[in-house]
Amino acid sequence: MAKQDAKEVKYTTFKIHTAKYKTLLTKKFREREIYKPKDDKKVTAFIPGTIKKIYVKEGKDVKNGQKLFILEAMKMDNIITSKVSGKVKEIHVSLDDKVTREQLLLEIV
Repeated sequence: MAKQDAKEVKYTTFKIHTAKYKTLLTKKFREREIYKPKDDKKVTAFIPGTIKKIYVKEGKDVKNGQKLFILEAMKMDNIITSKVSGKVKEIHVSLDDKVTREQLLLEIV
């Protein structure tokens, strides 16, 4: 019985710098959400709130640091700026829209 269990064990090899390691992975680790780096060309709401002002229009050029929206949240006006330069592909919200955290607001190409 113990020999059968030993055959089913599957080791995974990790390479860290120049060293290789064989290890067992837990179920929690295998089923974890894979990290995806944030795409700066997709502007999202960092907090739930209401869109109070939109500074840009679709098809217009934007520069790094340019104001895009005012997002009112927790009785404060938060200015959302562009982190990249490019052209506004699509705006997914309109004035007075209530948005959730991480909701896509605008796309830049």
